Amino acid sequence: MRIEFLVPAPFTLVTGGYEYDRRITTAWREAGHSVTIHELQGHHPLPDDAARAAAAAIWSNLPADAAIVIDNLGLLSFAPLEAELEKRGVIILNHHPLGLETGLTPAQSDATLAAEKALSHIARHIVTTSDTTSATVNAQFGVAPEKITAIIPGTARAPRSTGSGSATVNVLSIGTLIPRKGHDTLMHALAKLFDLNWHLTIAGSPAHDPATAAALHAMPAELGITDRVTFLGEMTGEPLVQLWAKADIFALATRYEGFGMAITEALRRGLPVAVTDGGAAGAMIRPEYGTVCPVDDVVQLSKTLRRLIFDTRLRSLMADAAWEFGQTLPDWPEQAALFATILEHHAS
Repeated sequence: MRIEFLVPAPFTLVTGGYEYDRRITTAWREAGHSVTIHELQGHHPLPDDAARAAAAAIWSNLPADAAIVIDNLGLLSFAPLEAELEKRGVIILNHHPLGLETGLTPAQSDATLAAEKALSHIARHIVTTSDTTSATVNAQFGVAPEKITAIIPGTARAPRSTGSGSATVNVLSIGTLIPRKGHDTLMHALAKLFDLNWHLTIAGSPAHDPATAAALHAMPAELGITDRVTFLGEMTGEPLVQLWAKADIFALATRYEGFGMAITEALRRGLPVAVTDGGAAGAMIRPEYGTVCPVDDVVQLSKTLRRLIFDTRLRSLMADAAWEFGQTLPDWPEQAALFATILEHHAS
């Protein structure tokens, strides 16, 4: 099958959504499909003239016999081509509705959701990355359930985390430095645990929102925890593997997730998790291996982390349960095969 995959540039961006895209398209190629990645220039997800021009130029050169998948991060740049998208029968990959992104004004959110709704209705099919996002697309946009398929991210086989091996409990959080990831809430929660021995490591790119990144970097000094927090920036490859290996707890105080790939990565490695219930973040968490707190509830998250950090035996039992559950998670090839089946069935 020939697949044309359209996504905002750069395709090398280190986020959960782009990792999903890279893993799926790589698995398609390994399965023998012909895959072309088209990187959309300009500003996204709220498109500027350059983004719309890039979308039009790419669209005009797409082969007639291909299945077309548009990542919803670049979807709105195709709004002027709505009729042509409907005629070709495009497939939309929706990580989570763009209009629900943290940081938009009410007017931006309303306009974005309205544009997404219109384009969602003309798509031949919508693939989401979680049951939660599927339900949101159904409720928010009125798209029929039979037109939506959830294909959760794969989780590659990984060695079990061995932990810090010290008296200091290493809390790891992975996520870009943007408001939605809730790193501010996590630091406030941990700052209350002044009597316990812990260290927080935050790995995530500061490039997406420099103002938020600067504010987060200033917070440890404001909270009196400068020596207890390390920002590592964007991590990939072997340094990221080592970071996972030395972690004792994974924590993410996210305000919204379409799925939460870092959470399943933690479970695959046998780490107890402490997360908030933003979007799909807490959907697969069970008490045996994790805790779920309300979004922005600093007090509850602090109490949860106190118990995990203080109670060594509890942390060990939860780690065992996380490891056991993590081994049941699907890998990328099988998820890519499910996605390919959708394309074969629905694409023209």
